[in-house]
Amino acid sequence: MDGPNLVLDLAQIRRDARSGKISVEQLLDHLDQAQQTIRRLEADKRRLAQRLAQYEPDAAAASTASNNNTNPPTANASYSLDAENQRRQGRRRRQKSPGRTPTEVKFAAADQVEDIYPDNVRRGDCQLVRERAVWRLLDGKAVRVGYRIFAGPDGKEPRIPGVTPRCEYGIEILVVLAFLVYLIGISLDKACTVMGFFCQLSLSKSQADALLRQLATHWDEEFDTLCLLLAQAAIVYMDETGWKVGNEKCSLWAFASQLQRVFLFGCHKDDATLDQMLPPKVFKGIGVSDDAGVYQDRFTQAQKCWAHLLRKAIKLALMYPDNKRYQGFLDELLVIYRDGKRAAADGRLGEVGRKERVDDLSSRLLDLCVRHQEEKTAGMTPHERDFANLVEELQRLLLADELFTFVLVPQVEATNNLSERNLRSPAQDRKANRTNKTAKGAHRRSVIVSVLESLRVNLTEFNLTTVLVEVTRWMKEGISLFAEQWQDLQAERVAPQPTTG
Repeated sequence: MDGPNLVLDLAQIRRDARSGKISVEQLLDHLDQAQQTIRRLEADKRRLAQRLAQYEPDAAAASTASNNNTNPPTANASYSLDAENQRRQGRRRRQKSPGRTPTEVKFAAADQVEDIYPDNVRRGDCQLVRERAVWRLLDGKAVRVGYRIFAGPDGKEPRIPGVTPRCEYGIEILVVLAFLVYLIGISLDKACTVMGFFCQLSLSKSQADALLRQLATHWDEEFDTLCLLLAQAAIVYMDETGWKVGNEKCSLWAFASQLQRVFLFGCHKDDATLDQMLPPKVFKGIGVSDDAGVYQDRFTQAQKCWAHLLRKAIKLALMYPDNKRYQGFLDELLVIYRDGKRAAADGRLGEVGRKERVDDLSSRLLDLCVRHQEEKTAGMTPHERDFANLVEELQRLLLADELFTFVLVPQVEATNNLSERNLRSPAQDRKANRTNKTAKGAHRRSVIVSVLESLRVNLTEFNLTTVLVEVTRWMKEGISLFAEQWQDLQAERVAPQPTTG
C-alpha cells in the first residue's frame, strides 16, 4: 500500500466502520499494513538523508538529532527534495544588472554645464537637440561636465571639443591611460588606481580597457598614414624582439625614420611582414639593421649595425683573454670603426673624398679579415668556429657594400641603436608577462604606441599639454599631423622641377 492509496483507504475504512460493514479483525489488518508502509517510508527518509549529508553537513546533523528523538528538525535544517531544489535555484540566481544610467541622471549629476553652438550661426537661430555628460580632466581633477548641444537651422550638430563620438570621457583621459599602460608599462589595474589617486576618477578595469579600444579605433587611420610615410622615408632603422599573443610565440618589430615610429606587436618575422611595411617597389631608401637573414640582400642600399659585429668580437676577447689573436683582431677592428666615424663626421669631405675614405677603410678591413681567415673544420672548438663565422660575416658584408654606408651618407647612423632603444620598454613588459592575449589587443597596442612615439619625435616638447593641443587640433580640423605630412610629400612629387638654362 503506497502513500496516496493509504489516504483513500482510510476514508473508506472510516465510512465502513461507522456503518458496521467492517469487523475488528479487518481494522487490525489495515492498521498493520499502515505501520509497514510508515516503516518503509522512514527507511527511505534515512537513506536520502545520508546521501544529502555529503553536501550539507548541517542537514546531516539535523537528521541525526531527529533520529535520536532529541530536537525536531528546523526549517533551516530541511533536507527534503523541495528544499534541495530551492537551494540549487538560489545558487544559480544572478543579481540583475542595474543597466545603463540614463543620460538625464548623468546630466543632473554634472558639476558644471556648458553650451555648445555651431560656428558662424546666430545663437537665436539654434535649438537644443541633445544633452551629454562627459568626464573631463580640469586642472588635474576629474570633473563631470554637462554639455547642452545646439544645432543650427541645417540640423548639423557641433562636436564637443576634445571628445570622440559616443564617448563619455574626454580625449585627455584616454591619452593619460594610454601613456600609463603602453609607454610607462603599468598594468590596467594599477593605471586605474593611479587615475583614482591623482585625478579622483573612479574607473574599473573593463572601463579602462574599453577606453583604450576606443582610442585605437579613433587613431587607426593615423597608424595607416604612418605606415605609408615610413615606406617613403629616406632612412629606416629596424629591429625586432620576441613577443607573445596568448600562447603563440611571435615578434615585435620596431621601425624608425626621421619623423615616424611604427611598432608591430604580435607579427611574424618573415619576408611577408617586411614586404608589407617596406614594399620593395616603394621603399628605395637605406635600411639600417642587423645581419638577420630576413634583411639580407633586401635593400637597394643598406647599413649593417656595427654594434652587433663589435659585440661578437668583444665577447670572444673577454671570454678567452689568453687568446691574443682575438684581442688583436678586436683592437684593429675598433680602429677601423673609429676612423670611419671620424670620416663620417668630417664636414669638409665631399662626395669624392668620402668615396676615397670608404675605399681606404674597406681595404684595411679586407686585409684584416684575410690575415685571420681560417677554413672551418670539424675539429674546431665552439669559440674558434664563432671567430671564423665573424671573419666570414665581415667579408660578406664588406663585399656587399653594407659596412661603410654611414661614411658615404653622413645622415645614416653606423648602428641601429635607435630601434633597440625603442624596444627596451616593450621588452620589460614581455619579461613581466604583460604581452597581449588576442590579435586585436596586439593591433590596438601597435596603433597607440606608434602614434604616441611618433608624436614624441615631432613635438618640440612631449608632455600631456602639447599632446592634447595637437590631437585636439586633429579632431577640430579633421586632419592629423601625419596626414599633413603625407599631403606635403605628395605635393613635392607633383611639383614641377626647376629647369636650368
